[in-house]
Amino acid sequence: MAEKHPDDLAREEEARKTLERVAVDSELLGQSTMARTVNRARAHMAGDDADPDDRVEVWGRRTGRALSAIAFIVLAIWLVGYLRR
Repeated sequence: MAEKHPDDLAREEEARKTLERVAVDSELLGQSTMARTVNRARAHMAGDDADPDDRVEVWGRRTGRALSAIAFIVLAIWLVGYLRR
């Protein structure tokens, strides 16, 4: 087998390091995006966007959002059942 030129070896090593760095960066980006999405969903369902001093508004938003999530699940189940006929 022929010997590789030193420039080829250096390019291969640089490419390997770049690919490793991209893999680590994309993994961190995916984790941070997922964590941010989960935190936003939690804050939305908890009614964190309401005035914290107005307990009725906070609980009203929580109740409304929980009921809408339940209604969505019920409608999705109904739709699947309807389409399977």
